Amino acid sequence: MIEIKAKLVRADSPIYATGEHVECLIEFANKIPANGEDKNLEENLAWASVQLHCYRKTNANVGHKDKMLELSEMVGKTALDAVTQAVGDIVIATKPKILFCDLKLLPNDSKIYFFNELIPRDGPPTYRGHDIKYFYKLTIATQRVKCKVQTLTVPLRVLPIPLIARPDELPITEETNDELAPTNPFVEKKEVTELETSWHHLKNVTARRAPKFYRISNKRGFVGRFCLFKPSYKLGEDIVGSLDFANCKVRCVQFSVKLQSQEILLNMADNKNSNNDFNDNSSVNSLDLASVASGVGSEYMHKSSTSASSKDNEANAEPTGKVTTHAISHQVSYATMQTQVVVPIPLHITPSFRTDCVEVKWRLHFEFVTSTMMDFGVPNPEVGELQAPTEIPVETMVWNLPITIYPANPLQIYAPSQIHTLLIK
Repeated sequence: MIEIKAKLVRADSPIYATGEHVECLIEFANKIPANGEDKNLEENLAWASVQLHCYRKTNANVGHKDKMLELSEMVGKTALDAVTQAVGDIVIATKPKILFCDLKLLPNDSKIYFFNELIPRDGPPTYRGHDIKYFYKLTIATQRVKCKVQTLTVPLRVLPIPLIARPDELPITEETNDELAPTNPFVEKKEVTELETSWHHLKNVTARRAPKFYRISNKRGFVGRFCLFKPSYKLGEDIVGSLDFANCKVRCVQFSVKLQSQEILLNMADNKNSNNDFNDNSSVNSLDLASVASGVGSEYMHKSSTSASSKDNEANAEPTGKVTTHAISHQVSYATMQTQVVVPIPLHITPSFRTDCVEVKWRLHFEFVTSTMMDFGVPNPEVGELQAPTEIPVETMVWNLPITIYPANPLQIYAPSQIHTLLIK
C-alpha cells in the first residue's frame, strides 16, 4: 500500500500572491497494512508529476472560447488531462514537473521530493462569486505499473497583486544607515524583484492619508458631512470615517454603512438587466445632492431620482452586477452632533480585481433615515428629562461611495495548512 502525503512549506498560511513561488514537500511511502499481509512486497511506481492549475467555473455563457481553444492546444489532449480535469475551464496550466520515473519502495521505505512553482503574475485571484469562480489546485499525479492514474489535489488561495506599469520610477529605500553611507562601486547592489516593487507600491498606496469631505443633502436641506480619511485599504484593516451633523437642516435619525462587493460580468448582453437587492440606478440617485469638497471628482455627484435628469442618468448608468454585503455598521444618531463610523474588512474576501470575464468592485453603501422634526421631544415636568415623541415622520435615502481594497501580505493571514493524503491500495 502506497501512501502519498503533500504538505506546503508555508505551513502557517496556504495563501500566496501572484508572482510568488509555491513550495511543497511530497512524500511517497510504502506502508504495511495492519493485518500484516504482503509485508515483504516491494512497491513500484512508474512515474509521478506535479502541476499547478487554475480553474474557472461559470454559471453563465461568458463567451471566451478563443482563449480556451488556445490553451487546450498549448496544453494538449492527453490521458492525464482527462484525469486531472476538475469542474470548470482551465485558465492557467503550468508545465508538469516530473518527480521521478520507476520508483521502487521497500516495506516502510519512503522518499520525499521538493516541488517549486511560480504563480503567474497575470493570473486571476481565488474568487467565489455568484456567477463565476476561480480556484487554484496543485495536482500530484502518479501511476503504478499496469494500473490507472491516481491524483492528489492541494487547494491554494491566491491574492491579486496589481501590475506596476513602470516600476523603474518607484524608488525603493530601506530604513537603514546604508543609504547614507558613501557608495562603493565595487559592492554589488541588492537587486529588487518585481514582486518587492509591487509590495512597496501597495504599502505606499494604502498608507497614504488623503481625507475627503462629502456634503450630504436631500431635497429638504442639509443632512450632514461625511469624512473618509483614505480611499484605499488592505484586507484586515478598518474603514474609519466621521459624520458631522452640526448646523443640519434635516435631522438624521439613524444610519447604516455596509461594505458591499459588486460582481460585474464583462461582455454580457444581459448584464445591465441583472436583478439585485440594491439597484445602483435607484440607490445612488436617491440622494438629491451629495456635493463634494476638497477636490473630489464629479463621479461622486449624485442627483435625485425626481429631478429632470434622472432618466438620462438611468440610461447612462454603469451596470451594478451582483451585490453582496460583507460587513455592516448601524447607529442611532437622532441627538448626535458628531459620530464615528468603523467598518471592518474581513480577511477572507477577495480584493478588487479585473479579468477578461469579470470585474469585482467594492463600495460603501449608506442608508440614512432622516426627519424634519428638529426637536428631540418635550420636557417632562415630573422627572425633568426630555420625553421622546411617540411618532416621527421619516424618509430614507441611500448613497454609494466606491473604495478600493488591496491584498494584505499572505504571511499576515493565519490559516494553518493541512497535510493532504492519498492511499493507493
